[in-house]
Amino acid sequence: MERRKFIQNLGIGSLALPLNFFGTTADPEDISARTIVPKKLQPGDTIGIISPASAIFETEPYEIAKETFEAMGLIVKFGNFTKSRYGHLAGTDDERANELMDMFKDEEVKAIIALRGGAGSARLLEKLDYRVIKRNPKIFIGYSDITALHLAIHKKTGLVTFHGPVAVSTWNEFAYSHLKKLLFEGEAMLYENPSDKGDQLAQTKNRIRTITPGTAKGELLGGNLSVLTGIMGSEYFPKNWKGKILYLEDIGEKIYAVDRMMSQLQLGGVLSEIAGFVFGKCSDCDPGGSGYGSLTLEEVIDHYIKPLGIPAFFGAMIGHIDDNATIPNGIEAEIDAKKGTIKLLEPAVK
Repeated sequence: MERRKFIQNLGIGSLALPLNFFGTTADPEDISARTIVPKKLQPGDTIGIISPASAIFETEPYEIAKETFEAMGLIVKFGNFTKSRYGHLAGTDDERANELMDMFKDEEVKAIIALRGGAGSARLLEKLDYRVIKRNPKIFIGYSDITALHLAIHKKTGLVTFHGPVAVSTWNEFAYSHLKKLLFEGEAMLYENPSDKGDQLAQTKNRIRTITPGTAKGELLGGNLSVLTGIMGSEYFPKNWKGKILYLEDIGEKIYAVDRMMSQLQLGGVLSEIAGFVFGKCSDCDPGGSGYGSLTLEEVIDHYIKPLGIPAFFGAMIGHIDDNATIPNGIEAEIDAKKGTIKLLEPAVK
């Protein structure tokens, strides 16, 4: 840092130096504002499975993950450190960062998916070579803690990435059909909740709650609320939220904590910039120790979103749920808050 200041003080800080000369990578605004769309998947392609966050200590999940993607017609390649251990993490920070970079460099690998989320992805952000990622664009999938990687890669490279199930998620027909249409078939998806009422007279599951009706167009960007707000203020957090459609999800957060994080988004200027808002599922989000007198989750979200006057709805199939949709970051979409739908305006793969 002192060396950087010294050079800048000499007036030669603008000389043509390598991007990573000072150990950091330039913002995508400095590299290129162009969105990079990865190539679609085809049967017979190789998908790389990595562990950028928490570890898995049993063997069966690895076997099920391999069999799942083989059933999709893909060849599975595990990273060199997928089964490494360092406390609760799947290896040291260097091991996990190197594993991710190796997959981006590997010409045989056409897509990368995180084995699981958990915690620890943000520890890798300073260790990644975003120039290499930009030169080797490919599908990257995961959710929850993987949000940190999605936002950083989007910020630093412009690459479209995918907030969707991890390798050990429940790959039921809903989850697989969304991934297949989006990433194999290149469909400009329409996302809408299942309308099955079961044996009830009215729909009781997966209901949409309209916060503010209307339609809005903008680039999708978001992910896990706590992970997203956790990297605010860093160089890896997107600065430009103007006209974006922010989507969020979370799990196991107490309502007062959700309120704190929504306040952070407000005070950080994110909410005042967005054109639309979608909240998926907040699984197991309850009052916790606050007990009597706690705000409800509905009251918290409405407090921050209703005054914006932008189209907004709650209850999309995004989050820590079995029926988890794969959503692209960086693709133009239109939401209809009354219907509770998200329609991609362009394919997310080419």
